[in-house]
Amino acid sequence: IHYTGRFVDGTVFDSSYKRGRPLTLRIGVGKVIPGWDLGILGGDGVPPMLAGGKRKLRVPPELAYGQYSVGCYAGKCNIPGNATLLYDM
Repeated sequence: IHYTGRFVDGTVFDSSYKRGRPLTLRIGVGKVIPGWDLGILGGDGVPPMLAGGKRKLRVPPELAYGQYSVGCYAGKCNIPGNATLLYDM
């Protein structure tokens, strides 16, 4: 899947396009954040995403990384705790 991840202020924190290849992943088995599983597989009135489809996700902290910062290296973290994440897939 190709995606771009942004913070609510529009800052891009990750993108498969920058790497030049889509992300290969398994959904529904706990390998991605719960917001991706829900956004791709559907649920709570949201239909599942179809192959070749496009979707915009707004993932609240409780369906992303919660209070934890991730992608930390040398004292700087790519995603701060309690962040709402926006994805274009």
